[in-house]
Amino acid sequence: MDITTVIINYQTPDLLEVAARSFRNVYPEQPLLLVDNGSKDYSPSLIDKLEGELPHTKSLTLEKNIYHGPAMDLILKNYISSKFVFFLDSDTETHKKGFLEQMQDIAQNNGVYAVGEVITVNERGFKNEDGIEVILTPYLFLKRKYYAELPPFIHHGQPTIHNFKEAHKKGLKLEPFPISDYIHHHWRGTADRFGYGLGLKGKLDFFLNKLGL
Repeated sequence: MDITTVIINYQTPDLLEVAARSFRNVYPEQPLLLVDNGSKDYSPSLIDKLEGELPHTKSLTLEKNIYHGPAMDLILKNYISSKFVFFLDSDTETHKKGFLEQMQDIAQNNGVYAVGEVITVNERGFKNEDGIEVILTPYLFLKRKYYAELPPFIHHGQPTIHNFKEAHKKGLKLEPFPISDYIHHHWRGTADRFGYGLGLKGKLDFFLNKLGL
């Protein structure tokens, strides 16, 4: 398989260790990149330890927190050479194998850009039946060559929003896959502790979405 799995961490070393070790238990030889996004706790030393203990595992430490979407963008553009990338959140736990093989098979088809759990969101990134389809970032599989042709992932509650919107315009496909059958996502593992760091704009988007604007 021509896939790199990436886990980005910000100050949740307890969650990261579970995510990394559970993934490695089911995929012992799959390339894994552990990224620390400017943590000020013991996350960097834990990542160094995991790199030493887990086979086929590499690490990357960012000096400051550039937030999740921009970190994904940085990695895609500068640190990955594989045809496909699988982003896995630090608050996940992998239970069984077989999903990477299936997702790669789907992504091999012409025009398929990304594979995973599909939801529909509005322009502000909140769930809405009349919006656009996006794939949730906690377990996002994508074809790297298409990413370079699209707007970057951004600092946002839904960091893929502009990227996937443009992908739809270009006729690229987002294919659904029952990834939650294989991986448990604990949800908001980092956000519940540290928020999204979106400031006033995030609060304004939330308020306007509640008003239906």
